[in-house]
Amino acid sequence: MKESQSWRRLEEHSREMAGRHMRDLFAADPHRFERFSLKVGDIFLDYSKNRITQETLDLLFALLRESEVEQWRERMFRGEKINFTERRAVLHTALRQQTDEPVYVDGHDVIPDIRAVLDRMEDFCNRVRSGEWTGYTGMRITDVVNLGIGGSDLGPKTVTEALKPYAHESIRTHFVSNIDATHIAETLKLLDPATTLFIVASKSFTTEETMTNANTARRWFLEHGGAEADISRHFVAVSTNTEAVRAFGIDTGNMFEFWDWVGGRYSVWSAIGLPVALSVGMDRFRAFLRGGWEMDRHFRTASPEHNMPMILAMIGIWYNNFCGAETHAVMPYDQYLRYLPMHLQQVDMESNGKRITRDGTQVEWHTGPVIWGEAGANGQHSFYQLLHQGTHLISADFILPMQSHNPIGNHHDRLVANCIAQTEALVLGRTADEVRKDMLASGCGEDEIAALLPHKVFPGNFPTNSLLIDKLTPESLGALIALYEHKVFVQGIVWRVNSFDQWGVELGKHLTGRIEAEIARGEPVTSHGQSTNGLINYYLGHRRS
Repeated sequence: MKESQSWRRLEEHSREMAGRHMRDLFAADPHRFERFSLKVGDIFLDYSKNRITQETLDLLFALLRESEVEQWRERMFRGEKINFTERRAVLHTALRQQTDEPVYVDGHDVIPDIRAVLDRMEDFCNRVRSGEWTGYTGMRITDVVNLGIGGSDLGPKTVTEALKPYAHESIRTHFVSNIDATHIAETLKLLDPATTLFIVASKSFTTEETMTNANTARRWFLEHGGAEADISRHFVAVSTNTEAVRAFGIDTGNMFEFWDWVGGRYSVWSAIGLPVALSVGMDRFRAFLRGGWEMDRHFRTASPEHNMPMILAMIGIWYNNFCGAETHAVMPYDQYLRYLPMHLQQVDMESNGKRITRDGTQVEWHTGPVIWGEAGANGQHSFYQLLHQGTHLISADFILPMQSHNPIGNHHDRLVANCIAQTEALVLGRTADEVRKDMLASGCGEDEIAALLPHKVFPGNFPTNSLLIDKLTPESLGALIALYEHKVFVQGIVWRVNSFDQWGVELGKHLTGRIEAEIARGEPVTSHGQSTNGLINYYLGHRRS
């Protein structure tokens, strides 16, 4: 890829752009904001505060076309097995499709199967939310606990929290993922077993962390008044392992299916979204799906130059591969979106954290960046100092709803002001002349100015995208998450990696099983390297004492 004409031209262009400041780019183009902004549905994107010109974009889109992104996009939507290492289709888009157009996997139309699961979810959610479904004492369910990990936790947790303004007034939702006993212990302290419903979310029903927590929850339930016969009133499953679900004590009529063509980090659109539907209702969960589908339609039909996921993807490639940036920050200025950076970490880093190309050779370019972030304005009092005056180039997305669900006083106006001010400060910075002028105006003497001036200079020229949402609703949230999913897809195609497997997590799982067995035996070990042997034996010594 690095030998391609478009790649080489981008390398040349990056050298030409190296000394240019965005102050000058804005000064040279009075219509830059209008030209480098786009609205899709309820999402407005301003990408004018980037170290780009029209030539930059033209070259990036040439690389996109040379990488055959549009052809790969159609292969995904058609259900071809583009996850070739696992021989699977990639069809999270089918989960949110709003039309009856067939989508085939191995000659079978999966749309009726998806609709059937959604209908079963709706019936179940209606019974729980209305109080028709009760616990073993006849009391209605007041708490729902999702037991999952990875995509079975981060996706539904992010969406449930984001849609909290729409939540059922008498159902609280909890998420337990960590195998650390503290996570489930502290959650169970808050609950009454007679009014608690557990969702065990594991496709195989063998995921170690999830099943460890599920068995702990089961014991807790039985030790606090429940009986074996009551398990089916308080536990349901999102899984495909009917035998294991039945052995646990769950009625398989309350087992909600999803399929191997649904990757874990893309599974919130499936029955893994059951805690979302229980919290906000199935009508709003369907609206969430509809928002994702609207972004799918845009992604599938808009030209690259007017395609929001493609624009964000190629700007990200510009920084990652041609400008030396290695991290990308996501800053949602909305407390309800505080888990979004965590969810996008998994979507992006588990997808494109790869070093082997689709043809099995090692890449010669950087692939996925480190994704991180924090809800604004908290981050301003934490890591923004590094953004403004640090030595790293970090690109960032600022996400801001125009309307607040809690319009108290002038809180939202101040939040908006903080968000927009940060993007302005990052792009403009503050020159030595500006600092000197301000200090003179405040009465500082020359000695003080000489001493403090270097510390008050901000270089600026730090890139940001601003994503403004009319209001955080199920539809706009669905569109926002789908936007990032498609951005990651485009980047993976350009980098020539398989964005839909995750072999990198398997080695840790394998070694965990081996070490766990050795710890269970309790005897000193010598079978590993000296550091690993030392750590295991140190733990065993403390456990014995």
